[in-house]
Amino acid sequence: MEKNERSTHIPGKEKEVDIINIKGIEDIGYVQPDSILLNSLTPEENTQCQHGLYFQDGEKRVDYILTYHIKKPSSSRSNRQSSLFTDNAFTRSFRRGTARLGRPPPPQPRGDPEVASQDHSMDYHEDDKRFRREEFEGNLRDMGLELEKDEDTKTPGVGFVKIHAPWHVLCREAEFMKLKMPTKKVYEVKQCSGVGAKINTLVNKATEPLHPNVEENRAQNVKHLSYAFSREKQHLFDLSDRDSFFDSKTRASIVFEVLKRTKCTKAKYSMGITSLLGSGVYTAAYPLHDGDVDGENVEPNDRKLLYEEWASYSVFYKYQPIGLVRKYFGEKIGLYFAWLGLYTQMLIPASLVGVIVFLYGCATVDNNIPSMEICHPRNNITMCPLCDRACNYWKLKEACGTARASHLFDNPATVFFSIFMALWAAMFMEHWKRRQMRLNYEWDLTGFEEEEEELKDHPRAEYELCVMQKSLKKEHKTQKPTEIAEEPTNKWKQTVQSAMAGLKLTEKEKLTCRDRLPAYMTNIVMMLLMIGVTFAIVFGVILYRISITAALHMSNNPTTRSNVRLMVKTTAAIINLVVILILDEVYGAVARWLTVLEVPKTDKSFEERLIFKTFILKFVNAFTPIIYIAFFRGRLVGRPGSYLYVFESYRLEECAHGGCLMELCIQLSITMLGKQLIQNNLFEIGIPKLKKLIRYIKSKRRSFQEEEREKKLQRYETDHFLEPFAGLTPEYMEMIIQFGFVTLFVASFPLAPLFALLNNIIEIRLDAKKFVAELRRPVAARAKDIGIWYNLLRGVAKVAVIINAFVISFTSDFIPRLVYQYMYSPDGSMHGFVNHTMSYFNVSDFQDGKEPMDPQHLGYQVEMCRYKDYREPPWSNTPYVVSKEFWAVLAARLAFVIVFQNVVMLMSDIVDWLIPDIPKDISLQIHKEKILMVELFMKEEQGKMQFIDSMTPCHGKERNNHAPIARSRSIPHTHSHTHANNF
Repeated sequence: MEKNERSTHIPGKEKEVDIINIKGIEDIGYVQPDSILLNSLTPEENTQCQHGLYFQDGEKRVDYILTYHIKKPSSSRSNRQSSLFTDNAFTRSFRRGTARLGRPPPPQPRGDPEVASQDHSMDYHEDDKRFRREEFEGNLRDMGLELEKDEDTKTPGVGFVKIHAPWHVLCREAEFMKLKMPTKKVYEVKQCSGVGAKINTLVNKATEPLHPNVEENRAQNVKHLSYAFSREKQHLFDLSDRDSFFDSKTRASIVFEVLKRTKCTKAKYSMGITSLLGSGVYTAAYPLHDGDVDGENVEPNDRKLLYEEWASYSVFYKYQPIGLVRKYFGEKIGLYFAWLGLYTQMLIPASLVGVIVFLYGCATVDNNIPSMEICHPRNNITMCPLCDRACNYWKLKEACGTARASHLFDNPATVFFSIFMALWAAMFMEHWKRRQMRLNYEWDLTGFEEEEEELKDHPRAEYELCVMQKSLKKEHKTQKPTEIAEEPTNKWKQTVQSAMAGLKLTEKEKLTCRDRLPAYMTNIVMMLLMIGVTFAIVFGVILYRISITAALHMSNNPTTRSNVRLMVKTTAAIINLVVILILDEVYGAVARWLTVLEVPKTDKSFEERLIFKTFILKFVNAFTPIIYIAFFRGRLVGRPGSYLYVFESYRLEECAHGGCLMELCIQLSITMLGKQLIQNNLFEIGIPKLKKLIRYIKSKRRSFQEEEREKKLQRYETDHFLEPFAGLTPEYMEMIIQFGFVTLFVASFPLAPLFALLNNIIEIRLDAKKFVAELRRPVAARAKDIGIWYNLLRGVAKVAVIINAFVISFTSDFIPRLVYQYMYSPDGSMHGFVNHTMSYFNVSDFQDGKEPMDPQHLGYQVEMCRYKDYREPPWSNTPYVVSKEFWAVLAARLAFVIVFQNVVMLMSDIVDWLIPDIPKDISLQIHKEKILMVELFMKEEQGKMQFIDSMTPCHGKERNNHAPIARSRSIPHTHSHTHANNF
C-alpha cells in the first residue's frame, strides 16, 4: 500500500456491523483528514532530531508514540491495487452519485474469485483500521495535539505517529489534572536544632560516600511552594523557560490523559485508545526515553544518569536516587523503589540478629544435654523400624547428626528471635508510613485523594468491548422486522442513526452482577481447583518420600542406607521447588485469565482483583509444602502395631528423633534460595533478553547488521524493540512472598533475613537496570501510597505471629523441654529428657506382615523397641494409651500459643502507638505551607484591590467595567486563554 494515499477502496459487498469492522463510513460523509508522512531523518540533516526525539523541524519535542501495522502489498497484487487506488476518490464519488440516482455501480474488474475474495477481506479489515486511525488522529488534532507520521523507517511493517503537546494544551490539561507545580515563592525548610542537628551532621558526614552523585538526592534548605496549576494564575509560576517547566514525564502523562479521553465516534460504537489498542488498530503506545544510556558522544540526560548512579552493580552499596527515579518514572514507581530500599535497609538489623542466634546455636551445641545423650557411645536404645518390612531396627545414636543439627535452629534463642521479628515487622510498617509521608511532602502529593478518585473513571478496553456487545445484542433484539427488510439503498440512514446514538447507548449501559455471574462462578471453581492441584501435588511428593524411603532401605550399599533421610529430604525439597516454580507461572496466567473474565471497569479495580487472586494462589503454592512439614507431618502416624496407612499400603511419615524442625529448615532454605536465584534473578535477566531477541528475529534484523543498524535507528524505533511495561504487580508479588519467608517461619530458619538481604541488594540493581535499559518507559502515574500491598504486608505480619507461636509450640521441642525440666526432672536439669519422651513397644504386637524382614539385623533378638511418643508401656493396664504426660505437654503448648500471640501482638500495637505516622517536622512544614499559601493569596487580593482603588478617582462610575480589565492585566501570558475552548 502506498504511503501517500488519501483514501482506499471499500468493498461493494455489504458486511454486517460488529465491534471491530465499521460499516458505511463513506456513506456517513467521513472525509479523511490530511496527514503528514515523513521520511526518517539522517544525522546529517538535523542534529537535534537525529535520535527521533523531535519532529522534523527540530523544535517540537516528541511526547508520545503510537505504532501501527503497515500492510505491504505483495508483488502479485501490486498492479491491481495501484489501479484501484489511483482513481479511488473519483470512483467513490461516482458510486455515491449513481446510488442516489438508483443506478447500480459499475462492475469491478474480475480476476481469480478465490484470490479476490481473500484480498477483499484483508483489504476491508485493513481499511477499517486505517479509517479508525485517521478519525482518532483527527480528533487528537481537534484536541490541540500536533501529529507527525513516519512510515519510511528501518523497522519493516511498523508505522509511527509522533505526538507533540503544545504549550496551551499542556496548560489546559495540567489545570484539569490539578497538577501541583512549583511557584516562584520559596521558603526555608526548618532544620533540626541543638543535639539533633549535631547528630544529623555527624550522620550525614559518615554516610556521604553512600549517597549517589545526583542533584535530586541532596538535601535542600529551601523548597518551592507548590500549587495546583491554573491558567488564571500563571503569574505565580516561573514560566521563563517554558520548555523545561513541564518535564518529559509530565508531558507524557498529559498526552496520555488526552489519549484516554479522545474517542472514535463515527463508527457504530465509541472507542477509546484502550479499545483501539485491544482491537489492533494501534499496536503500541508509549512515551520515549530521554536518550541513550551508553555509547560515544551521548548527551547527558536523566536516563544516562540513572544508568550510571542507580542501575549499575558497582554502586550496590549506595543509597538509591529516589528523587531522580520519581522525576523520570513517576510517583508510583518511585514509591515502589523507596519501599524496596527501606525494606532492604530494615533487613540489616534482622540479619545481624539472625546470624547471632545461629552462632549461639553453634556455640552451645556441644553443651546441649539431649543431643549429648543421643550421641553418647554407651547409648544402647533400640528404636522401632521407620517403615514396614523393608526397614530394620536401628540404634538411637544413629540420629546423632540430626539431633546436633536441629539444635542450631531449635534452641531458646529462637523464641527470642521470633518475638524480635514480630516487633521488627511492626517497626518496619510504621517506619514505612513515616517515610511515605515524608515523600508525599517532598513530592507535593498531600491532598491527593480527590484527584485519585477522578483518575479511576477511565473504563478499560475490555469493559468497553463487553458493553458494546451487550448494547448490540439489546439493539438487535429490539429492532423491528420492517427495519431488517429495508432496501440496501436505505442502509446509510440506519448507519447514520446508529452512529449518532451509539455513544449514548454504550454510556447508558453497564455490566451488572447478573452479567458477571458466570465469570464469578468460574472464578470460584477455578480457584478451588488450583488450590486442589497444589494439595494433590504435595500429596504426591509425600507418596514419593514414603516409596523412596522404603526402596533405599532395601539397598545393599551401607552408605545409602545410612543417609536415607538426608537423601529423601533433599530430593523431595528440590522436587517441591521445581513444582513451585512451574505452578507460579501457571497460576499467574490463570489469575490474569480469571480477572479478565470478570471484566473490571477500571484499571485500578483490575489491578486489585488480579493482585488478590495471584497472591492467594502463589501463597498457597509456596507455603503448602512448608505448612505440611511444620504442622502435619508426624502428627497422625499412629504407633507401632497400629499405624495409619494411605491406600492401605503407604504408611504415613514420621519425624526424625530431633523433630521435624530440621526438615522444615531444609525445605525453607531450598525453596527460598531457589525462588530467589532462579525465578527472581535468572528469569528476570533471561526472559527480557530472550523476548528482545525474538522481536529482533521477527523484524528480520540479522545479528551481523544489528550493531550497525542500531546506530541508525531513531529513538522511537529503538524503544519499540524494548519490552512493554507490564506493571509493578510481579515486582511487589515476589517481595511479598519473600516477606512471608522472612517472617512466617523465622523460628525454624533464623538465616532467612540474611538470604533476603543478599537477594535484595542484587534485586534493586537488577530491577533498576530492567526499568532503565530493558523496558519501554512507562507512563508516569501519581500515587501517594503503595495501595493494597500495604494491607497484604500487615496481614502477613499478623499471621506470622500466630504461625511462629505454633512452630515454637508444636514443631520444636521447646515446650516439652520446659515441661520436663520443671515438672518431671528429678534435679531440675535436662538429664533423662530423651528417655522421658520415648515409649516402649513389644515387638510381638506387630501386625502380621508388618514386622521387619531381618529381625536379627542388630545381631540379637529384639523384644522391646522404643518410639517417640507419650504412651503407656505394654505392661500397664491400658497399654499404648496416651499418658498423662501427653496431656500436660499439650496444655502447656496451647497455653504458650495463647500467651505468645497476645503478648507479641500487644507489643506490636504499643510500637504502632508510640511511633507517630507523620514525622513532627513534616507536620510542621505542611502546616507552614498552608499558612504561606494563604498569605500569598491574601497579598495577591490586596494588590488587586489597591489597583482597583487607584483607578476609582479617575473612573468612579466605570469601576465595575474596569475591574475585569484590571484582573486580566495581572495575569501574564493571556494568549493561552484563547485556546480555552479547544477542549
